[in-house]
Amino acid sequence: MTSGPDYNSLIDAETWAFIRETAEYYPPDAVEMTIADQRRVYDEMCRAFHQGYPDGVEVEDLNAGGVPVRVYSAGVPTTTVVYYHGGGFVVGGLESHDDVCAELHHQTGYRVVAVDYRLAPEHKHPAAFDDAWTATAWVADRFDGALVLCGDSAGGTLAAAVAHHARGRMDRVAGQVLIYPGVGGNIDAGSFIEHAHAPMLSRDEILFYEQVRNDGPPPSGDYTYRPLDDPNFTGLPPTVVYTAECDPIADGGREYVERVREAGGRAEWVLEKGLVHGYLRARTQVARARQSFNSIVLAVEALGQGLWPYD
Repeated sequence: MTSGPDYNSLIDAETWAFIRETAEYYPPDAVEMTIADQRRVYDEMCRAFHQGYPDGVEVEDLNAGGVPVRVYSAGVPTTTVVYYHGGGFVVGGLESHDDVCAELHHQTGYRVVAVDYRLAPEHKHPAAFDDAWTATAWVADRFDGALVLCGDSAGGTLAAAVAHHARGRMDRVAGQVLIYPGVGGNIDAGSFIEHAHAPMLSRDEILFYEQVRNDGPPPSGDYTYRPLDDPNFTGLPPTVVYTAECDPIADGGREYVERVREAGGRAEWVLEKGLVHGYLRARTQVARARQSFNSIVLAVEALGQGLWPYD
């Protein structure tokens, strides 16, 4: 019998400090709380880590065909990033990733539209996808220029699902940047088992989120639920996927990139050594997370300009 990963050596002191600080607000057993309490402690954590806005960021809350969105802009941007937040489809909203979106706008100069999709368990699949698609179509109708789809964790799932659905329906998607996305994969093999007890996200927590997202077993063959289930990976936009080394869902991101490449598309997989699920929130206190966020910004910026800097 082999032992699990040595997280004390894989994860540096800065990241461990971030993990401990996160646990003060959102404990490792949070999924055992009621849904209301999960959302309460998650919101408290997000407020504690909020970094504020860079100077000059203008924000407006709007209604995108029935879906609440928050638009970050200054001047007249020529490119729009549609951002879907993480949170296991259960927690999060316009406030949870507010500073991330503001900083992404500030550093790229692109407009950022954050999508406040409906959450489970009150709203089962495909409610979150339906809202993500409705909001993205609203963005495409309202603003000129290229679109870049971006999201973290559950939001990465939605970004990929929208990219798959957009083929033949929306011709301005210039790329997608997925940050530790939950795109699917074999939950009984690879990183799902190797990192089943990783800090910040465990395999048991993934199973919990799967359970509350559906009525009954997960659907099969539904790319709007699990993008890796799509039998057809042709026609997808240029794709960059970031995964954390110490994360059960890392292999799904790697496999997704392989599928895009096998279908003739452009895709890049970035495995961030020593990082954990949710590291975006650590970008100002952990050097590795800061470097990754800067890389994410550059990827979004490049795809928005039709550039592919990975050859």
